[in-house]
Amino acid sequence: MKRFVKITLSLFFVIILLITSTGIGLWYLWSSNLPYVGSLKDYNPPIITEILADDGQIIGQFWDERRILVPLDEISEHIINAFTAAEDARFFQHRGIDFLSILRALFKNIKARRIEQGGSTITQQVIKSLLLKNPARTYKRKVREALLALQIEREFSKEKILYLYLNQIYLGHGLYGVEAASRIYFGKKARELNVAESALLAGLARAPSKDSPIKHFGRAKLRQRYVLERMKTEGFINDKQFEEVLRAKLDIQPNKERYPQRAPYFLEYVRQTIERKYGRHPLYRGGLKIYTTVNLSMQTAAQNAIQKGLEELERREGFRGPIGRVFFDQEDGYYREIIERVKKNPLEIGAITEGIVTKVDSRKKETLVRIGDKKGMLPLSGMKWARMVDPETAYFESKLADPADVLAPGDIIMVKVVGKAKDFPGWILSLEQSPETQAALVCLEAKTGYVKAMVGGLDFSKSQFNRAIQARRQPGSAFKPIIYAAALDKVFTPSSVIIDTPIISPTGEEEKLWKPKNYKEKFYGPTLFRTGLVKSRNIITIKILEKIGVRYAIDYATRMGIGSPLSANLSLALGSSGTSLVELTRAYSVFANGGMLVEPIFITKIVDRNGKSLEENQPSFTEAISQETAYVMTDLLKAAVKEGTGWRVRALRRPVAGKTGTTDDLRDAWFLGFDPTLVTGVWLGYDDRRPMGKGETGSRAASPIWLYFMREVLKEKPIIPFQHPKGVVVTKIDAKTGLLASPFSKETYFQAFKKGTEPTTFSPKPDRGKPGQFFSLDMDYSSK
Repeated sequence: MKRFVKITLSLFFVIILLITSTGIGLWYLWSSNLPYVGSLKDYNPPIITEILADDGQIIGQFWDERRILVPLDEISEHIINAFTAAEDARFFQHRGIDFLSILRALFKNIKARRIEQGGSTITQQVIKSLLLKNPARTYKRKVREALLALQIEREFSKEKILYLYLNQIYLGHGLYGVEAASRIYFGKKARELNVAESALLAGLARAPSKDSPIKHFGRAKLRQRYVLERMKTEGFINDKQFEEVLRAKLDIQPNKERYPQRAPYFLEYVRQTIERKYGRHPLYRGGLKIYTTVNLSMQTAAQNAIQKGLEELERREGFRGPIGRVFFDQEDGYYREIIERVKKNPLEIGAITEGIVTKVDSRKKETLVRIGDKKGMLPLSGMKWARMVDPETAYFESKLADPADVLAPGDIIMVKVVGKAKDFPGWILSLEQSPETQAALVCLEAKTGYVKAMVGGLDFSKSQFNRAIQARRQPGSAFKPIIYAAALDKVFTPSSVIIDTPIISPTGEEEKLWKPKNYKEKFYGPTLFRTGLVKSRNIITIKILEKIGVRYAIDYATRMGIGSPLSANLSLALGSSGTSLVELTRAYSVFANGGMLVEPIFITKIVDRNGKSLEENQPSFTEAISQETAYVMTDLLKAAVKEGTGWRVRALRRPVAGKTGTTDDLRDAWFLGFDPTLVTGVWLGYDDRRPMGKGETGSRAASPIWLYFMREVLKEKPIIPFQHPKGVVVTKIDAKTGLLASPFSKETYFQAFKKGTEPTTFSPKPDRGKPGQFFSLDMDYSSK
């Protein structure tokens, strides 16, 4: 018996020894190579990069993890109570491990014969997220978690651990931390959340995708109820508050800040610039603050001006016809589709949507349209513009008198809601058409080069191609001011006389004959230099370029900021070489800035997450041309507005200067103009370079967009005149001879000259027997 006891005790001790040594071995093995908890002192997680407008408003954000770091004192107490109640009620009592929770979870795991619960504390959840990122649920991992939890609780305060937890936690839809989630779900900062909102947020901690308040609101409410019950149990709210909070309405605002689109082309250009310069990591993970020059009200004005200008052009271009047709066996499906769209975006005045023509009444001159389950009536007055265009002549057919000429039952059309009908159970509509033309606008602040607005196309969501920067289109006559400025610095003055007569010139490698013509295919004989620019005469500009030399003109254009390759032939005079809208607008800024070329600035400052400045951009100027030449050109371009093709922008009723541009076959329309404060350029055309409709010149198509924009951004701003430099004199000259005005002059102009180049003789009495006596040479370049 004694021997049996001895053997049993020995065996027992051996087993205990084996268990103990095995436990110690496993403990040692599992606890070795633990992550260094001190790394949490330098907690620098990926955070959002913000792009700000000139007034500090956020216009865009870039991120890999959408997180905004906030200190604990900027987080609502309700959020702290909700998360601790739901996730770790004894957080402020335990030392990193809650043994009661572990035992409870252990019994459940044994009963289920698998690991179902972990009993993790908030401290352990921080470890899972930041130190042990392997999601495997094993006992080895739990041991390592426990060891790290004990270390963290020794190293850090509860407040620090809670700070890490509430900024690190994933809460669905790419949102990390309570601040980013608060802003997206509720449109508020974390410190502003009430109990109901805080409980909903805390409820997302376990399964943020499954319980998303955006996609699964019912499940989110069930989780909110669970959190509120835990808060009641822990004494954070009482029974009455529980009932009140549970009934509180939740205003979920998922799109409040998710995809800012207030300046999309500008924003994308900034994004590309930063990524090219600093790389992707700082942009998407570094929490940069990028301060830009864009002004949101000006940007809105630019987008509205382009929208309006393109819609007007579409109506002049004519109705292209319905966007589709449905047949009886397809109608139900189409209606269901439109019904769903209308449910998502309820009809209201000003809304544009698709509809299907159900009846065309030629007698009443009206068309009935169905929009899903809604009815609409399209009167003839709402579609008068829908004249069809003859494709052979490009002329409009006769004025629309019968809606049946262009519409039929089953046609799918775009309509705009105009208002409620008085004697009809539905909406009054107007016929709409999505523009196929594109446009771009750039506005520079003259004295700084700050880009205040940039629109690269009609709709960024449909085309991200930035026509303000990336497109190279022929500027046509908008390039002429550069040629004229170059000529003023060589042998010409505003009163020089050039003969407008046909010219024939070889061009290209095959030396084909080039026979340029003026826009209206007329020749005007003796013409003042001034008139050549004001009236945009092609022949005059070509002869000027021939006189000063093509190479000289190209070098001059380069000094004025034109970086695109330029053709070294006489067609350069007519703007045959493609340029971008930004560089041409910059070139015009030389005239507005007294000869100084300004560097366009999109970004004023970039700071990192710690507030350290990475770069600052100050206005930068280089002298391109003389102050006197710049003012004389400004004076000539003011005349182009008052007397020439830019006449539409006179409606601004301010001192402005500018020039239209139109290319062959009406493929491109431009207007570049400026006042003393802003330089704005507009381009318009088709992406596939097909011609626009008859008469769609820079004057008709582009200058109205410029006017709409400038009228809006300059309203209530003081009227500022152009500054007159000392080296310029203003002289009254004869409109025909370019000499000083005399009693014999029938038409005169006040014209600016560089001092010393103004005419000194008076225009004589015309000799009717010797017409053209003042133009004895084919090209008289003198000013005397």
